[in-house]
Amino acid sequence: MQRTKTAPPESGGAQRGERLMWLTHQRVFYAGLLGAAAERTMGGHGVYVSPAGAPPNRLRIGGGAEQTGELLVVPPQVPHRVESAHPLVFNLLIESESVDPARMPAFMQHCGPVDAPVFVRHMRDAHAHLLAASGRGMNFDGFDFDALFFGEPLAPRALDARIRKVIDAINADPAAPTSAEDCAASVHLSFSRFLHLFKQETGMAFRAFRAWKRARSLLRYVRQASTLTDIALDTGYPDSTHFSHSIRQVYGLKPSDILAGSRRLALHDAAGGFRQ
Repeated sequence: MQRTKTAPPESGGAQRGERLMWLTHQRVFYAGLLGAAAERTMGGHGVYVSPAGAPPNRLRIGGGAEQTGELLVVPPQVPHRVESAHPLVFNLLIESESVDPARMPAFMQHCGPVDAPVFVRHMRDAHAHLLAASGRGMNFDGFDFDALFFGEPLAPRALDARIRKVIDAINADPAAPTSAEDCAASVHLSFSRFLHLFKQETGMAFRAFRAWKRARSLLRYVRQASTLTDIALDTGYPDSTHFSHSIRQVYGLKPSDILAGSRRLALHDAAGGFRQ
């Protein structure tokens, strides 16, 4: 999901067979091109790991100083920029509403470079395992995401049933023109009470949450032969201008660069099958 123009030739950089993305409603694993992304602001708990033998990745949080490490952790809604001398990056995203932040692995309760060599090795091994399965044409339906990367299920977040109902509806159809007023009415809450409770339960403002889910849904389209205008409309944006602006805020890249960098990506979408 990154631009290709900054990557070195195939013979010296990331090979086609190394790139894949596993996409579920609550998790994303991406092994692909990093490119020259500008500042990005993701809606999930983010983890970046460099491939074995690659130089450490570089990270800037907001306008802060550069930090480096094999393992970088970025909490939801934190503006950051990641750079690397290697074209390939491993990136894990855990949806904020799906996990209890106080019970996450200790290394994920930080922001910035973290020393967790066991997890780094585990993530690289998981990539190799998924590559082998993908190369055999297997889908990932039989794999347990958390067990593969963390060795055990991550503790789920306890949510108010009314907020859970709204979240489930947004996840089911991120493109729907869902307003906070409509959501509040659907769960019999006042508008102000709904906004307060939503942020209290999820850690994110309703508007930011909805924008993230819409931008995240772009990942399902990166291997489809559709025009940018069609993808913008399918993902719920009113026009290409809004689409491009929103996607650049989230991913630090133009939609056209994301699609160009995904041409050689094996996509395993829990909702849409396997495309190679």
